Amino acid sequence: MIKSQTLMAPAKINLALDVVGRREDGYHLLWTVMQSIELADRVTVQAGPGLKGIKITCGASGVPSDEENTAWRAARLFAAAAKLQEGVHITLGKNIPAAAGLAGGSSDAAAVLAALDQLYPQHVSREQLFELAARIGADVPFCLLGGTALGEGVGEILTPLPAWEQLPILLCKPNFGIHTSWVFERFRLSDAGSRPDRRAVLEAVQRHDLDALAEVTGNVLESVSLKAYPELMRIKNLMREAGAALTLMSGSGPTIFGVFRDEHAGAAAQVYLTKKLPEDTIILCSKTIADGPREDTPYVSFS
Repeated sequence: MIKSQTLMAPAKINLALDVVGRREDGYHLLWTVMQSIELADRVTVQAGPGLKGIKITCGASGVPSDEENTAWRAARLFAAAAKLQEGVHITLGKNIPAAAGLAGGSSDAAAVLAALDQLYPQHVSREQLFELAARIGADVPFCLLGGTALGEGVGEILTPLPAWEQLPILLCKPNFGIHTSWVFERFRLSDAGSRPDRRAVLEAVQRHDLDALAEVTGNVLESVSLKAYPELMRIKNLMREAGAALTLMSGSGPTIFGVFRDEHAGAAAQVYLTKKLPEDTIILCSKTIADGPREDTPYVSFS
């Protein structure tokens, strides 16, 4: 019998991001507040004795179907940990753009782990599940947890924070991607300029005080991405002109997001930016949510 589970895999944004050091292996140590948003991929996982191996099916171009895909690696690690003999087939409905700073691949991997955990309950412990997530990538544990959380280490050491739901978000991604490794290779803390006030950021997030957060937050990786791509600064300026209470680059970019006080303001800003930016720019209204992979996350599409 073939079992199946479909989950929505929410994207994430960074409400704050600082680099606080570097490990001996070269990985940068982060301090970041991560937040799940409504934009999500749709991940269907099938498993059973009638299936062979691990298979990825995706209608989007450029998505790998082998071990280069984080969802594939998630299935392999879970199968090994749970000692599964049957095959796992995964269908990805992509809505989160690649190389956008929104953790699309990490979210897919987290959804595969969550789906397999539901299909094979008690085969791995919750602690093991998060250990598998950390082996796949630094963002995968947060994507598995979801909601609002402080990430430390390379991002995998998580402290849940009070969930900050229903914040209207406007996402703006230009027609190019930026790879995280490229940004970190060029990052120099001495060039980072203003850094987030970490204590004040946590206090603002815990109080759900948007105005206070806007005063004290930041993303130090903007010092690389905005310098290399001046159009990102233009998008930030347009977000401010459109009334965003807070605007930042998410992760290593290039997606710029704005946080608005209500949905009407966000929708009006979407119209404003659509008139100002090239037609191939992705501009999407979304909102913050309190969950990771789940069955009832709204299906939000770029189309």
